[in-house]
Amino acid sequence: MYSNIPRSEEYQHRLLEFIRQEYGISAAVLAPAKRGYYGETWRLDATDSSYFLKLVYPAAHKAVYERSFSLIQHLCDHGIDFISRIVKTKDDDLSTRFDGAILGVFDWIDGENRETDATKIPEYQMLAKVYAVPSCGVPIRREDFSGKSADTFFEQWNVLDNIQIHSLLEKHRAKLEQRAKRLKYFAELCQGDTADFFITHGDAGGNLIVNGDRYFIVDWDTPILAPPERDAWVMCSRDWARDAFSKALCQNGIRHTLRLERLAYYCYHFFFFYLTAYLDGFTQTDTMREIEEYIDGWIEGSIQYADTNSQS
Repeated sequence: MYSNIPRSEEYQHRLLEFIRQEYGISAAVLAPAKRGYYGETWRLDATDSSYFLKLVYPAAHKAVYERSFSLIQHLCDHGIDFISRIVKTKDDDLSTRFDGAILGVFDWIDGENRETDATKIPEYQMLAKVYAVPSCGVPIRREDFSGKSADTFFEQWNVLDNIQIHSLLEKHRAKLEQRAKRLKYFAELCQGDTADFFITHGDAGGNLIVNGDRYFIVDWDTPILAPPERDAWVMCSRDWARDAFSKALCQNGIRHTLRLERLAYYCYHFFFFYLTAYLDGFTQTDTMREIEEYIDGWIEGSIQYADTNSQS
């Protein structure tokens, strides 16, 4: 969202001067980068290198973003080479602060943000390689299957002052309340079992960069120590996708069988997670249309599959 806010020449000049002082990078060109949702993103071209700048201003996301840097560095230290490599400050810090925001500088990755059926195989292979990285010593949140994403959504709904969106959500109230109950049900099924927890991304498909025959997964802002179902749920209604995910796990030494109750939990969890994100940004997007399409849209197939095949 914040990438769409126009920035003055004075702001850009201050940012460039800050980068020069803190990182020792003298930039030639600074241009907005169309990557990221909650972050303000830039491409910085210096004399012999290009960099990706991401600044996070919203208070609710700053702490999450700041914690992600040590995880990214941990993955790089363990040989993961298909993620954005952090550029450290002159003081060897992984991130810094600018204008009240958390600022991170990364090597620029050329390519196109693309998600298709064809990109799922390399995506799953990369995720399985990440799962093989030990999580010891990394400050990363553990999945607790709380089901709180539904609570967060209803709290957000209650404080909205947009009458049109209120009316739209009210039209779907029965469905939304039923899905909240289903989320709580599957949360209770999953709670207490921490077997097969790995470093997960949470939205790898939406953050896949394709450059020729090379693939990268970016935006590691919200990693969680969780089961692979957190990354597998999106395509769980497709037989070939579940087979491909399982094959990638096996090929990388991960002995895990996808569990239906966990897939179902994440279907419902992310349904409310994304819906809340729409409400967060309703002043800057065509949210009425997007919410209407989303509630009965692409996520429906995954939910139906998980519901039909899980214990209920």
